Amino acid sequence: MAKLTAREVSTAKPREKAYRLGDGGNLYLHVRSSGARSWEFRYVKPSTGKPTFTGLGSFPDLSLAEARQKATELRRIVADGIDPQLVKIEQKAKLASEQANTFKAVAELWIDMKQNRITPKTLEGNWRKLELYAFPLLGSIPITKITAPMAIAALKPLEDKGLLETVKRTAQLMNEVMTYAVNAGLIHSNPLSGIREVFKKAKVTHMKALKPEELSELVQAIARANMAITTKCLIEWQLHTMTRPIEAAAATWDEIDVEQKLWIIPAHRMKARREHVIPLSPQCMAILETIRPVSGHREFIFPSIRDPKKHTDSESINKALGRIGFHGRTTAHGLRSLASTTLNEQGFNPDVIEAALSHSDKNAIRKAYNRTTYLERRRPLMDWWSKRIEEASYGTVSITGYRSLKAV
Repeated sequence: MAKLTAREVSTAKPREKAYRLGDGGNLYLHVRSSGARSWEFRYVKPSTGKPTFTGLGSFPDLSLAEARQKATELRRIVADGIDPQLVKIEQKAKLASEQANTFKAVAELWIDMKQNRITPKTLEGNWRKLELYAFPLLGSIPITKITAPMAIAALKPLEDKGLLETVKRTAQLMNEVMTYAVNAGLIHSNPLSGIREVFKKAKVTHMKALKPEELSELVQAIARANMAITTKCLIEWQLHTMTRPIEAAAATWDEIDVEQKLWIIPAHRMKARREHVIPLSPQCMAILETIRPVSGHREFIFPSIRDPKKHTDSESINKALGRIGFHGRTTAHGLRSLASTTLNEQGFNPDVIEAALSHSDKNAIRKAYNRTTYLERRRPLMDWWSKRIEEASYGTVSITGYRSLKAV
């Protein structure tokens, strides 16, 4: 069979019925009665042994030279006993999967998987970072096409602004999405695993916290401050119980076991996603009695002033501390550090202190042991810490109602 020329292809005229012009090597130009021309490849289906045609593309979108190249590729495939039409179906399915599994679409699957593993506030913050810094450049790109240079380009403006901690956190989140894609079988490996090494490192700044000897200044400033009773009770509650700001702010009355003097925080409210039981000192019980007339008939112990059906903002302690002169010196989270430092200096068992702070033990055996035995060992520790806070309030009246003699 003589090879077709480019001129023959371009000048092929329509007839009453469709016809084909052969180019050799099982390649044909299909000319329809409408005048439309397209390339076809003839082969024998491996499954049936019957001859059939498969389309390669229309002319002139696909030139004669390009059609011949495609035909050569298909001859190799047929020689290996593979049906070109099945290859085409697989390619279409793969393309459809790629188009559906964009970086943002996979991120939505990843964030849904995280729902019961981290707190709603953390979940919201993580998603917001991806919305602001990852999705604008990467959101619509198929997960299979994401590369390290793309991710670096998305984060580079943040580095230029000096937002190095944001760069670090966003890169970590992007890596989590890509690792999820690997585990879900969408990609073979994570191309972003090393991108954090490209950026400048943020200077490590330790959490602001007061020294043990500054406890008196803090407690007396709280006692003298003109602030809402709910806020004042909340600050002392978090200080006495050594909990995280959101754990304290969202405390509910049904979490309190008055008879056993325990605060039982359910797993879904804890950072480590495990129940945390806190022995309540007499001072803690006094705080509850103080706030009971305000919120005893409501769900939350520390209700929001604007909407009592909701709990107060966990940031309210930070705002209050700033107003009474502790801005830049400590934070709500820093109250935990103050407790930890004081208790360690007093020689309390470090494991008991860590259990009181609800820090997870990485040793599985020790972790199980701690959960079963440390509750009773924490009672005297919590009582000592509350007594220390009470003593620090000498010369004032703390919210618990303990009045001490004026220091001379």
